[in-house]
Amino acid sequence: MAPFFVFVMNQFLTLTFACCIGISVNAQRFSLNDFFKYDAELAQKIDSVFFELNDTSRVGQMIVAAAGRLGKPDSEINDLVKHQMIGGVILLNGSKTGFTEKINAFNTLNKGVPLVYSADAEPTLIGSKIKGTTPVKKANAMLNRLEVLHYTQLICQDLKQIGITYNYAPVVDMSPNKVVSTRSFGNNPDTAQAWANIFIKESQKSGIVATAKHFPGHGYVTGDTHERLVTIDGEMKELNNYIPLINGGVLSIMVAHIAIKNNAKYNTNGLPSSCSKVIVTDLLKRELNFKGLVITDAMNMGGVAKIDKCELMAAKAGCDIILMPVNERKAIMDILSGMEKNIRFRQQIYASVKKIIRLKICLGLIT
Repeated sequence: MAPFFVFVMNQFLTLTFACCIGISVNAQRFSLNDFFKYDAELAQKIDSVFFELNDTSRVGQMIVAAAGRLGKPDSEINDLVKHQMIGGVILLNGSKTGFTEKINAFNTLNKGVPLVYSADAEPTLIGSKIKGTTPVKKANAMLNRLEVLHYTQLICQDLKQIGITYNYAPVVDMSPNKVVSTRSFGNNPDTAQAWANIFIKESQKSGIVATAKHFPGHGYVTGDTHERLVTIDGEMKELNNYIPLINGGVLSIMVAHIAIKNNAKYNTNGLPSSCSKVIVTDLLKRELNFKGLVITDAMNMGGVAKIDKCELMAAKAGCDIILMPVNERKAIMDILSGMEKNIRFRQQIYASVKKIIRLKICLGLIT
């Protein structure tokens, strides 16, 4: 037989065999390892997805709504999905089986850009947040690096089985604050940094986005941002915890609703860090050179929710993802209004949206 005919037959037989045994013949081209790299093909793919969207659905990519027992009714999420007004869903308090069913239902309904699903799957919280997951030790009870690695692998296995690919963990705060005491890896900065890095690297190796939180540090404040705005008075003592994590390639950082006062360089003038350009853009993005995704803590928390147009302020501060707005549609309209008034802000929003699309391609959600 002619060589070309033999080649064609071999390709046909390989394709047929792959299909018969269930192997995808469209292998994922990019992975999370590619997120921080420049690649012409990846850039072209990002642009092709971006230009298919209008400005409303672009801003919608920045919005993550909450589903589950502590989230909004499925009917509300369904409506947001139908109108392409959210880019992701956080699953709050439910079961492994129930969340898997929700994800399948949302995916069936969605005709736009694929959604990314997230959770607060910290070692200390996952068992109570998602019933039916593999038991793991609380973060503060882990004894060594091997335990951190082992339990991270177990968490990632459960998340992947559910369909969750974005984890709002690890907590890198110090442990004195009662809100984060059992959720952090302790009160030794060296341990907190090293163990958080293990959690991050293993998660992202497994195809799960990790999130260092709560920037710039929740460990030494008094009070709970779920209830009210709390304040760092003077030096941000936990800032150095983030430097090795950023240098190590963490993909996501969550900014807390914590004000900074009596700090000449980083005063937030009564605003939470999540709404302060000084903290998000000047400090985190420029000074610490973080190029990944900046996500707010939940915007329905007492430390931020009472601020007028707080989601717009968070976007103006430089946050890429707005987590759990009280009203998703109002948040989108406020940001769109800001874009109409300021072309530089519009370009900033476009950069955030392209970063989110990049992440979805690297997760294999967009192929």
